[in-house]
Amino acid sequence: MRKIKKGDTVEVIQGDDRGMRGQVIRLLPGRKPVRRLGSKGIRRPEHDPNRTRVVVQGVNLIKKHQRRTGDVRTQVGIIEREAPIHISNVALVCPKCNAATRVGIHVDAEGTKHRLCKKCGELID
Repeated sequence: MRKIKKGDTVEVIQGDDRGMRGQVIRLLPGRKPVRRLGSKGIRRPEHDPNRTRVVVQGVNLIKKHQRRTGDVRTQVGIIEREAPIHISNVALVCPKCNAATRVGIHVDAEGTKHRLCKKCGELID
């Protein structure tokens, strides 16, 4: 079970944008690097939870200089967009106590997992 999901409000706890809050737009799973296996082909990259990144709305903004490319209709000029940030640099904001908190996992009697706020002890979802 993921401790941070798409649509959650998070607060940046490390980096240049420290203290900023925003909503998670998407999660980007990390991949381990791959190497060739010779004549047998190429192995696919495996999921690496330590490399997971999130894109947070309004946080870690970068400017990309985009030029015209042929007949394709793309946005041209200086584009400002959000860049991914490592998941360890953000903390979930509890909707009940409105504070950045660690997340615990609570398993109820039926075996269903729920996220738990470590500060106030309330279930998040």
